[in-house]
Amino acid sequence: MRPLTIDLDRLRQAIDSQDLAEYYLDQQSGDICTVMPGDPVPGADEKYDIEPDRYLPIERLDLTQQIAMREAFLYTLHDPDAHAAHAVLTEALAGRKPLRTFDFKLEDFPRIKDHWLRYQAVQLREYAITWLHDKGLEPSRY
Repeated sequence: MRPLTIDLDRLRQAIDSQDLAEYYLDQQSGDICTVMPGDPVPGADEKYDIEPDRYLPIERLDLTQQIAMREAFLYTLHDPDAHAAHAVLTEALAGRKPLRTFDFKLEDFPRIKDHWLRYQAVQLREYAITWLHDKGLEPSRY
């Protein structure tokens, strides 16, 4: 595997992004490039030294994966106070706009929200590292 210095926090954000932008990993520098709708993909304007495989599209989590991560999180809640949160958040994931509703309902449970943010960060980091390994890359530091 080829080691590369990558901002794993930025990669995590790109993987979990729900905006309209597309994200690419520059396999030469390790930078994460953001491309807004209508803008050319990185490297498209190069006249010389064209490297078609230099920019790797970053694959985001799809809706099913994002919901599954939240459902898995709910099964980590063992605190007796979390019983009400578990029911409310499970219902949120089953309804319309599940991610948005989950985040909105989570505001009512600050301790659970803190736990979720830590859980999400770990899960996204693991997903990012696995994605990099699948592409034959290895972050030079975790």
